[in-house]
Amino acid sequence: MVKIGDKVRFLNAVGGGIVRKFVNKEVVSVEEEDGFETPVLIKECVVIAPAGEVTAAQQKDGMKAPKVDLEKPVHVREMKGGDELNILLAYLPEDSRRLEQSKMDCYLVNDSNYWLMFTYMSKVGQEWKVRYAGMAEPNMKTHLETFGKEDLNDLERVCVQLVAFKRDKPFEKKTPASVEVRLDTVKFYKLHCFSSNPYFEEDALIYPIVKKDFAQQAVPVAHTKIEKALKEKLSVDVLPVKPAKPMTIRNGVIEIDLHIDELLDSTAGMENSHILEYQLDVFRKTIAEYRNKKGQRIVFIHGKGDGILRNALLNEVKRNYRQYGCQDASFREYGYGATMITIK
Repeated sequence: MVKIGDKVRFLNAVGGGIVRKFVNKEVVSVEEEDGFETPVLIKECVVIAPAGEVTAAQQKDGMKAPKVDLEKPVHVREMKGGDELNILLAYLPEDSRRLEQSKMDCYLVNDSNYWLMFTYMSKVGQEWKVRYAGMAEPNMKTHLETFGKEDLNDLERVCVQLVAFKRDKPFEKKTPASVEVRLDTVKFYKLHCFSSNPYFEEDALIYPIVKKDFAQQAVPVAHTKIEKALKEKLSVDVLPVKPAKPMTIRNGVIEIDLHIDELLDSTAGMENSHILEYQLDVFRKTIAEYRNKKGQRIVFIHGKGDGILRNALLNEVKRNYRQYGCQDASFREYGYGATMITIK
């Protein structure tokens, strides 16, 4: 399969060059030796040097290493309303009729009149791995990667960092963005989660990154005690936890109350998604603390409410803690508002 950075030659024409971007699923843009980019059907390209070997191949042929020439005039057709940034991640199945086996394509959609320098990353443990880094043209879709269902565990947390600018004219300065997205990987198995959209002919799973110039994780900080925490992506270790109190233990069963007012002094400036993520982090840390204590029963009190926290907790168990016992806690003691995990 052709990738960005591959050196190719044309199958049915003279010439070739370096693949610079995907125009769509069937066409790539190839930079030839004269510096001009030519749209070419993927099936008409033959890879003669993979991306990792292009530098050596270029040096052998006397070509310069590829770089973005910001001084080179480039005609951009600007769209009405395009001076507001609207950036999205889009995921499309290659075969929607066989969703369980289908590969997935990931695109960055730049619905604006601005160029973007950006990176697309996934979280590995406590660190990040770059999956794609490059330049996105105005009002274009950039193919980032193709992956299988076996890769979904590595894509639960992704992040897009970007800087927007215009190359040939003065422009309104935009705030650089760094947006983390927690992908609901279950949706990749459900056809109804892929919906019609203005960017692709096919149904797609869409995650907004920047909407009308506002990064979708931009949170107004109203409480000084959590300002630093929000800037550091709401780390569990730095959020303002209430003073420690004795853990409730009854008949050998540990009780953890996940109601947010039992965990934090204040939630000012926090969105519902941040509150939910904090509650799940408390759940994960508790499981980690007792993972070696076999037979230990832990009751997590989440309340009945609208079921969002309960469902999120059960999904977390299915994905990462299937080896443990999981059941509703005693109705007599907790009503319908608690789940019991048994360490095994």
